[in-house]
Amino acid sequence: QVHLVESGGGSVQAGGSLRLSCEVSGFTYQDYCMGWFRQGPGKEREGVAAIETNGGTLYADSVKGRFTISRDNAKNILYLQMNSLKPEDTAMYYCAADSSWYLRLNAPSYDYWGQGTQVTVSS
Repeated sequence: QVHLVESGGGSVQAGGSLRLSCEVSGFTYQDYCMGWFRQGPGKEREGVAAIETNGGTLYADSVKGRFTISRDNAKNILYLQMNSLKPEDTAMYYCAADSSWYLRLNAPSYDYWGQGTQVTVSS
């Protein structure tokens, strides 16, 4: 059974940092591209960052230079280091797995999803 479990969310002041984790089981993690998505209040789900099996990365323009995605293929864990957080980063953050070999931030392309972890940034 596939499981993606996010953790590490919380409340932080603007300028602060958080590191999200996503523990994965039930599929061959090393063979999947992985992504982080977020959905703020009243907004559509948007792609934040993605990482392919060999470590190549892709970021949304809104987080470039502030967020870093990484993966530990030995431990089946995906990370998102978030620095210089802004109030507009407030959202539910989801990790997701894509069985294709394409690095992309297109949510409908992803096969498996976690339940999300809330990030709240206050000004």
